[in-house]
This record gives sequence, structure tokens and C-alpha cells, in this order.
Amino acid sequence: MTAGSRSLPRSLVVRLDSAGDVLLAGPAVRAVATGSSYTALLCGPQGVGAGELLPGVDEVLVHEAPWVGVEPAPVSRPATRELLQALSARRFDRALILVSYHQSPLPAALLLKLAGVGWTAADSEDYPGALLDLRHHRQPHRHEVQAALDLARDAGFALPPGDDGALRVTTPPDTTPLTGSEPYVVFHPGAAVPARAWSPERAARAAAALSAAGFRVVVTGGPGELELTARVAGRHALDLGGRTDLRQLAGVLAAARVAVVGNTGPAHLAAAVGTPVVSLFAPVVPAERWRPYGVPHVLLGDQEAACAGSRARRCPTPGHPCLDGIGDAEVLAAVVALGENRLVGMNNFKQTRKSNQTEPVAGLPPEPPAPHEPGGTAETERGATR
Repeated sequence: MTAGSRSLPRSLVVRLDSAGDVLLAGPAVRAVATGSSYTALLCGPQGVGAGELLPGVDEVLVHEAPWVGVEPAPVSRPATRELLQALSARRFDRALILVSYHQSPLPAALLLKLAGVGWTAADSEDYPGALLDLRHHRQPHRHEVQAALDLARDAGFALPPGDDGALRVTTPPDTTPLTGSEPYVVFHPGAAVPARAWSPERAARAAAALSAAGFRVVVTGGPGELELTARVAGRHALDLGGRTDLRQLAGVLAAARVAVVGNTGPAHLAAAVGTPVVSLFAPVVPAERWRPYGVPHVLLGDQEAACAGSRARRCPTPGHPCLDGIGDAEVLAAVVALGENRLVGMNNFKQTRKSNQTEPVAGLPPEPPAPHEPGGTAETERGATR
């Protein structure tokens, strides 16, 4: 710690849900770390691996919150007491609670107050009473990355000069012993939410089509997806199902020409290592908030399907048409375009299947404005005054 850093706060960032959510919090975490003498991340069990990859994190704390997830942990007095003791012992001065647009930060805010955290900020649609020192109002239709950066900025934390605000992880390992040295495309067919993935049959046909078109395909998946990855890989692709942890998967993705993946954590991991993404995006959650961030990508999937905005975990429409209706030709065209883009440095672009139009985009968001004192914009509310 330098002499100047001794006056900086000890800070905590809270993001309690999935690995993908933690990766999307990365730019905000870097902003907090820039203005802090010590930065810890409090996450759930599913987010630990991602948290350990984020630059700027000095310590990862873990709590399985009973208000998070489809099958949340039971309320536990011992677990809550253990968390309060861990937070109290670290004497945090400031905390940011990061939540998605449909979640409430208030359960976490209550625990932070009980643990003696000096000052807490969060986006909150609900009246926070005395639980928040800065009640921040999220801008409409904001991507999750940008919303977190907005909160960090209005809490007094800004990205350092030269930081473009993209997703980022620590340097991934060389995974050539796993993949071989020849160029390849990663295909990640699974997702924790079934509605956000192709059916196994459709995924297997797509892998075969990619292989027949001359691409070397590497299929990835977790330990619980061995049957799926074996079926998708067949005899024409390399099956790495269950053979990579998150850090190794980052290495596999970093060396890929393109990643073909649904709206799930590996899509954000691909973005964090700079790999273009063919995003098989079911509209059960809005793409404007969750699409791949800061890298060239093509968005495939009917974004106006009947399931749009439903947050359904299983497709409510027979045949899963929003994703399984995507043709092989569309996937191949997207892989070719993104692969050429990566090789020759064309402008980043995005494409949405519904419009079938390609438009130039900057690929990376504009750098947030300079920092200012907390509570200084119309989008924020100091304390609990409403």
C-alpha cells in the first residue's frame, strides 16, 4: 500500500448470483478498486470462479444468499452470523451492491448495515428506509455492465485513465495441450437455464454443419454436461466437456477464432478475453441488457417470440422456435463474418436475426464521465428521502 492509498476507503462489491453476472460486474469492480485501498468481492458459490478471475479484487468472500436463485438456500442463522462476523472483521468503509434490474438489493443492504459497513449504494426501485446511503436510479434499457458503471461513478468511483470499460479477466493459461494448435471455433451448447440453449438435437446438427463447412470445432461444457457435449461433438468435433475449470475455459476461448454460445456465462467469458461471439439469444430476458459486451458479435434468435421478457427457465412454446428455428446457414455466415473480422481487424459490428441487418458499432462503450461526489445527478437519491 502506498502512502497516498492509506486515505482511500476499504471497499466491498456485492454480486451474489451467477458467474456471468460476476463477469459483467468486472468493469465496475475495477472502478471501485482504482479508488480504494482494498477491494473485496462478496459473491455466491456460483460466482466464486469468476470473481477470482477479475482484476482489482484483493479477496473473494462467499455467501449463499437465501434470496438469490431458483432453488435458494434455506435461511440459516449460523450462516448469517458467519457472514456478519466476516464483514465486521474487515471494517469496510464503503459498499456497492450490484443487482439486475428485476432484483432488490435491500436484503444485502440490511446485512451490510448490521455488519457495520459505513456507507452503501445500490440501484433500488423499492424505498430503502435507512438501508442505503445512496439510492441510485438505473437508466432505462441500460446494459448490465453500463448500469453497474453508472452506480460506481455516482458513488465516487471511476475507471482509471486508459481503461475502456470492457470486460476483462486475468491472463488465461495456454490451453494448447487441450485444444491443439490448429485454428478452431468453440461451440458451447449448454446453459444453466434450458430456455437459453438449443435443444441437444439442434446443437448436434449445428456442430456437424460447422465441421462440414471446414471449421475445426471444439465443444465445451461443465462436468454435468458430459452427455450433452459427447452427443454434440460426435465424431466430427473435439469434446472438452468436463475437462476445463473456468480459468482453463477462458484459455480455450481466448485462442478461439469465434465462440458460438447461448446467453450464458461462457458468452461473457468469451467477451472478457476478446473473442467474437455468435450469440444464440433466447428473448426470455432482454438482449439490450444481456447481449455480449464490448466485442464483435452477431445476435441470433427471434427477439419478438412469444416468450420475450418472460424470464422463463424452460421454453413455453413447443419446438423452442426462437432458437431451434435458427438455420445452419445463418450460423455459418455469422461465424465466417466474425472470424474474418477478427483476422483482418474490420470494424466491430452486431447483427440481429429479426432485422437481418448489419450496423457498425463502436464495440466498446464510451468511457464514463469523471468522478464526482455521491448523490450528484438526477438519477440518484441521497439516503432515504423519498
